[in-house]
Amino acid sequence: MNATMYPPAVEDLCRRTRDFIRSVVIPAEPRPGESLDPAVRRALGEAAKAAGVYAPHMPVELGGQGLAVAHWSPVFQAAGYSPIGPAALNCMAPDEGNMHLLHLIGTPDQQRAFLVPLASGAVGSCFAMTEPHPGAGSDPAALATTARFEHGDWVISGHKRFTSGAANAAFAIVMARTPAPAGTQAAPAGATMFLVPMDTPGVRLGAAIHTVDRYLPGGHPHVHFDDVRVPASAVLGEVGRGFTYAQVRLGPARLTHCMRWLGLARRALDIALDRTGAREIFGEPIARLGIAQEMIAQSVIDIETSDAIIAKAAVLLDVDAKAGSALSSVAKVHVSEAVYRVIDRAVQLCGGDGVSDGLPLAQYVNEVRPFRIYDGSTETHKWAIARRAAAQRRRDVQSGEPFQGDAHIDEEGR
Repeated sequence: MNATMYPPAVEDLCRRTRDFIRSVVIPAEPRPGESLDPAVRRALGEAAKAAGVYAPHMPVELGGQGLAVAHWSPVFQAAGYSPIGPAALNCMAPDEGNMHLLHLIGTPDQQRAFLVPLASGAVGSCFAMTEPHPGAGSDPAALATTARFEHGDWVISGHKRFTSGAANAAFAIVMARTPAPAGTQAAPAGATMFLVPMDTPGVRLGAAIHTVDRYLPGGHPHVHFDDVRVPASAVLGEVGRGFTYAQVRLGPARLTHCMRWLGLARRALDIALDRTGAREIFGEPIARLGIAQEMIAQSVIDIETSDAIIAKAAVLLDVDAKAGSALSSVAKVHVSEAVYRVIDRAVQLCGGDGVSDGLPLAQYVNEVRPFRIYDGSTETHKWAIARRAAAQRRRDVQSGEPFQGDAHIDEEGR
């Protein structure tokens, strides 16, 4: 990975992260298909702090490295070169996205109670948004969990699923539908985010959802909220603005998923390059065969185009959050599909060993396959991308740009 487009301090952190992942984290990786032991994760986190590479996305005063969003990508990719690297550096989903949101909109009291221990690695968190059908999933407007204002408290009722990290979480950020509350400061009806400790009465961890990915601590279980009573101070941000805050969280969070998994795609290509350079077939190294060269070239192209679109979206998020979030949707589609192709090609290039547990590639396939669904499926994002493109073109034409449709076709159809 070439980080020369970044400032020297970022290049230095990238180099140190790369060295830490290779020398400390990779030797501690569990065997393919096994989960990361919590004690090992804690030990790796302490080692990352000592090495000065911990929490690259967090401010220095919170124990992080203070990187701007536009500079996250090379460091997150370096962390993602190991599937457990982001967990070791405490920049793994969902904690990383929750930290970012708490840092942006949390009150000082909320930051002391929730952000400080989360950033230090003392606790984990989850983001409770997705629900069983017909509740919120690809369509967040279908949100079914509700919160009502009652005697000065909020009472939350609902059922969440795919609540990533919930089994190890100390608290959840819960999305719930709220009315315009009577007797409180004026607020619109809509959705509201709540900070809910997982030991609050009425919070119940439900059945685990067994998925093909294994490296996310805390799994993806169901979580039930049975008349969970929380104080007014549990509201994160403002009442009724939950969907707006969700976009604030999701734009960078989509990109950081892309960054981490692109790092793993680089690892998969390196494994394939080492194997095809060392093994011979038909009298010469596999890497010299035209069909193998085509696969390698396509993987390099997928990695470089992914890197470029991530970098552009990250810069745009800093200057125009709405446009940056829209481009992060494009990046999510492209990178999730490209990363899967790169790792799948690596498996193919490594033959029988690629699908065995002698190499980690088969598990990498399992880890990245859900990314084409998590954080919005490829198809949902394409639908939204097309709608935005059509709407933008209508605005352009209305503002005076020449119309390029059938008005330019002459009577003979030319």
